[in-house]
Amino acid sequence: MCDQLVDHRATALLLLAGHPEPAVSIVKAVRRDQRLAELMIGAPAGQPEFAEWATLLGDDSAAIPFLRYLPERLGPLGVRVETALRERLAEAPSFVAFEGYDTVAVLADVLRSHGADRARIAEAWPRVAVEGTRGQIRFSRTPGISVWQWAWTPIQVVDRDPAEPDRFRILHAG
Repeated sequence: MCDQLVDHRATALLLLAGHPEPAVSIVKAVRRDQRLAELMIGAPAGQPEFAEWATLLGDDSAAIPFLRYLPERLGPLGVRVETALRERLAEAPSFVAFEGYDTVAVLADVLRSHGADRARIAEAWPRVAVEGTRGQIRFSRTPGISVWQWAWTPIQVVDRDPAEPDRFRILHAG
């Protein structure tokens, strides 16, 4: 794989691979190949946020940007949920934990207000307005996409700090 990256003069590699394997092995191979020292490695949302990522990769876990669906600051609900999760997990929760909480909150609201009938649930999506851990959740249809989704979720581009791999740096928020 490294030979192919060099032969094609790749400047970036997006890890669309399973975690932990083969993603961890790919990162290790690329980081050990001096010909690829300038190659930017990026990852899909989530992988580098997991503690296991840092444990398995050590210093190689740093400086790999990824998407994290979190606002710059959590609101009151987000802070309460973060505190509860931190107590249960004995570590900071990943954004995936907030997504899970928000998913349950949305489904509970829809089922409470529209019942379990599939047609009524399908009709409910444009009217959903639920306070989630990461802000107000409303669904819309993005042009060209036929499903209802939370199109304006808060996004950060973050990486693990090379100086302190247990710390995340926010590279961009929007």
